[in-house]
Formats: sequence, C-alpha cells, structure tokens
Amino acid sequence: MTDNTILRLAIQRKGRLSEDSLSLIKESGIKFSSDTGRLKSTSRNFPIEFLFLRDDDIPDYVADGVADIGIVGENVALEKGKNIDNIKKLGFSKCRLSLAIPKEIDYLGLQYFHQSSIATSYPRILGSFLEKNGIKADIHEISGSVEIAPSIGLAAAVCDIVSSGSTLLSNGLKEVETILHSEAVIIGNQNLSQQKKSILDRLLFRIESVQKGKNNKYILLNAPNDKLDEIITLLPGMRSPTIVPLADKNWSSVHSVINEDEFWDVIENLRGAGAEGILVVPIEKMIL
Repeated sequence: MTDNTILRLAIQRKGRLSEDSLSLIKESGIKFSSDTGRLKSTSRNFPIEFLFLRDDDIPDYVADGVADIGIVGENVALEKGKNIDNIKKLGFSKCRLSLAIPKEIDYLGLQYFHQSSIATSYPRILGSFLEKNGIKADIHEISGSVEIAPSIGLAAAVCDIVSSGSTLLSNGLKEVETILHSEAVIIGNQNLSQQKKSILDRLLFRIESVQKGKNNKYILLNAPNDKLDEIITLLPGMRSPTIVPLADKNWSSVHSVINEDEFWDVIENLRGAGAEGILVVPIEKMIL
C-alpha cells in the first residue's frame, strides 16, 4: 500500500531539465539530498519523496501510481499518451517539435509531406498532426540521431525537438513547420488521495510563489507630489502602490511591483512623467 502522508515526485535523473527542476524545488524551500547516482531521496522538511528516473519512463510511473506526480517535457507527456493529468506548466526547458527538410529544397507548404517519408522519435504527435491536416506520409520511428535520416536515404524529412536550430543546420536541414511548443510540466496520477492532493496543493503554492517572484520586479522611485496621480496610473502592479512622504514635503516615495514583460516600457513612461531615483529590486518569492 502507498503511504498517503508522502507525495512521490519523479524527476529526470540527469540533464538540463533535471537541474532546472531541482533548482525550482530548492528555491521553494524544500531540502533534500540530490547526490549524483542516487535513485531516491526524501525531503528533510516537507512530505515529499523524489524518484530519479529516465524522462521517457516518468509518464508510465505516474500513470501506474508508482509516482504521484512527475516533471517532464510536455512533448514527452503527450507522446506517451498515458491517462495522466497535466497539472502545471513550469516555464523552463522550452523547445518546439518541428518538421525539417534538406535546406536546398524550396518549401511551398504542408503538401510537400504528402506521400513522403518522415523520420521521428515522436510518431504519436506527428501522426496526429498529419491526420489533422489531411497529409498521408510514411512515419519511420527511430530514437536518437534523427537529423541524419535524409542524408542516408532513410526519410525525406524529419520531425524532431528544436531549441536553437543549430543541430538541424549542421546536418544540412532547415525548419519549415512547428508542430508543438513544449516546456517542462508537472503531470499527475488521476487517482490521488485527498491527503496527497493536499500535499500537492502546498507544493504548487510554493512553486507559484517562486515563479511570481521571478516574473516580477519590486521598484522604488521618488515622485513630485503634483505628478503622483499620473505616475500611479502608469503602475500596473499589485492592487495599489505604497506612498511614503519624504523629508521634502513636495516629494513622495512610491513602491510597487512591475511584471518583467512590461518592465522597460513602464520604466520609460515613469521617467517621462517625472519619476526620479528609480531603484529596481529582485523578488525572491511573491505571495498574493
């Protein structure tokens, strides 16, 4: 029988996804040993146990209930097609699953792939995409070194994970269609007990607090009182900025939070409205 007082989390054993996942967990205040070579670890200050596995195996372990939740690439979760819940996107390990062809070929559209052959490690996702677009093609499922397929005559095109695109270029290929945008996600077993759901909620609360902190900046600025109303309207942050009177009765200090995506535009507008002495401070965690 499973222990309902412990949440079991499966994480990729090694690689960039593993490093980013463990970093997020540690930033969430959860302490544990992640020594190289260990396959299992238990937190010292939170009811969670870690299983370090191959990424391709994680959806299976979660679906079977061996692990309660897991962190994998969205592409891996979709390709496995298991009955699991997609709980939360994590915003790192971003990539895309794309179709690529030899760079010397003029590409005129998806019809290029009709009655063609495509090599991939993602036959399920590719097959669904082709069917949706009315394209019939031969799918050659291979693992590893997919980019070499056209040059050895195995297939006319490839469907593979792309980050920068440099691997495709080095193999004489060019990216022509994006099938899927992927990032790290938390997946979960569909039959979690109420106790484990409660632990999961606590974990998600911590993770979301860390993520909100990373996505926002705390700013402090000095503003002339006759410009306060205009400056406040330029601040899209939390409910209402904090206004603190300064020694000079004609000026006030304004404190607020700005989203990373809006940061530079807002700062430029604040300066234009008369704000001075703008300080920007990173936020470790943000709890709303």
